Amino acid sequence: MKESEPITCDVAIIGAGMAGMASALYAANRGLNTVLIGRTNGATTFASGLLDLLGVYPIEQKKKRLHPWKGMAELVAECPEHPFAMIPQSAIREAFAELLEFLKLEGLDYCGGADKNHEVITALGTSKPTYLIPRSMLEGARAFREGRPCLLIDFHGMREYSARQITSVLSKKWPALRSERIEFPEALMGGELYTTSMADSLESAALRTKIAEAAREIRKENEVVGFPAILGLKSARKVFADLQTQIGAPIFEIPTLPPSVPGLRLKEAFESYLPKIGARFLPFFFVSEARKTGDGGFELTAGGESHHGLVRSRAVILATGRFLGKGLLAERRAIRETVFNLPVYQPGNRKDWHREHFFDPEGHAVNRCGLVVDNLFRPVGKNETPAFQTLFAVGSILAHQDWARTKSGAGLAIATAYQAVNACRVELGK
Repeated sequence: MKESEPITCDVAIIGAGMAGMASALYAANRGLNTVLIGRTNGATTFASGLLDLLGVYPIEQKKKRLHPWKGMAELVAECPEHPFAMIPQSAIREAFAELLEFLKLEGLDYCGGADKNHEVITALGTSKPTYLIPRSMLEGARAFREGRPCLLIDFHGMREYSARQITSVLSKKWPALRSERIEFPEALMGGELYTTSMADSLESAALRTKIAEAAREIRKENEVVGFPAILGLKSARKVFADLQTQIGAPIFEIPTLPPSVPGLRLKEAFESYLPKIGARFLPFFFVSEARKTGDGGFELTAGGESHHGLVRSRAVILATGRFLGKGLLAERRAIRETVFNLPVYQPGNRKDWHREHFFDPEGHAVNRCGLVVDNLFRPVGKNETPAFQTLFAVGSILAHQDWARTKSGAGLAIATAYQAVNACRVELGK
C-alpha cells in the first residue's frame, strides 16, 4: 500500500453521507481549509433525494405533519434533549437556504422551504410528507393533492418498481389514477432494468423521443404522467424538460427503492461542487486511527485500497452515522463509537435495546442511542464536559433522536452540520 504525503487542514470531516457533505459545504463556504474523508458508496447510495425536515410526530401516533415547524416546536418542548432543541429555527432555515443555493448552482432545482411539507407518493404506493423535493416531483405532489387524472408508466423488466402496485394501493385515495407498462427502448430481451443504467441511457435524445412517443400513444385523457425517478443523472434538468415538451403534458418522477437516482444526483452535485470551493475530498478512504496531538489538534490515519496517509487537522467533525455508516458498532455487550471510542448513550443492558414487538408504537431504545453533545455539538463524557475542545459530532450518530420514524434524516444532518461548523469556526478563531 502506497503512503501519501501528510495533509494538513483546519477541519477534517469524517463521513461522506448527507451530514458529512453538508458539513464540508458549510466549512468551505466559511473559508475553512477542509478535508472530507469517507466512502461514498455507503449511506448516500440509499438516499432518496427527498430532503425531510420533520414528517411524523408524535411517533406513537404516527401523525403526519403538514406543518413541520409547528411539529418541531412540539418535539423540542416535549423532548428537550433532542438535537433540534439546541438549534434555533432561524438557523435551520438559514442552513436549508444555503444548501438550496448550492443545489441550484449544480443544476438541481428543489421546491419547498416555506412552512409546509409536500406529500409525495412512493414506490410502495404510500405517501410521505417531506420538506424539500426535486422540481421533477412537484407535479406529482400537486396531482395527488388535487386528485387529477394521472397515468403512471413503468417498464417491462424493471426491478422493484410497479406502477400497477402503486395504483392499486392508492386507488381509494386517488380514483383517477391508472397505470401502463411499456418497453424501455434499449432493454435487452428478457433482461432486468436498473435505475442507474436507465438514467444514463436517458441522456440520449433519440431514446427520450422513443419513450415520449410511447407515452403519447397511451396518455389519452390523463392530465399528468408519472415515471419512476430515472429521468437523467448528470443532465437531469435537460432530460426532464425535453421529455415533458415531447409528451405535451406535465410529468413527474416517483422515488424508487435504493439505489435512488435523485439521491445519486445529490451525491454527484456535492462531489462536483466541493472541489470548486476549495474542499479536498478523499472519497475512497476511511479513518482507521485517530489521535490527539500535543498542539491541541488531531492526527488521523486514513486508508484506502491502494493508499494510506496522515491527515493533520485542528478540528474534526464526526459525521460517521450509526450502524450503516459504521459510526456505531453493536458488540455482544454494548454499542461503541468506532473512531474515538467516545461514550455512547444506550440502555444499560442489551436486552433493553429492543421491545418485544417489532412495530411497537414507542419504538426501540436502540434507535435513540448515540453521542450526547453540548450546545456546540461537541461529544461529552459522563461528567458532561467535552471529550475534546475541537471535536464535533453531527447527523444520525447523535443521541436522543429517531430520525427514521420521524422522517427527519436530512433535516437533522443539515441543521446539525450548519450549527457545528459555525461553532467550529469560532473555536478555531476563523
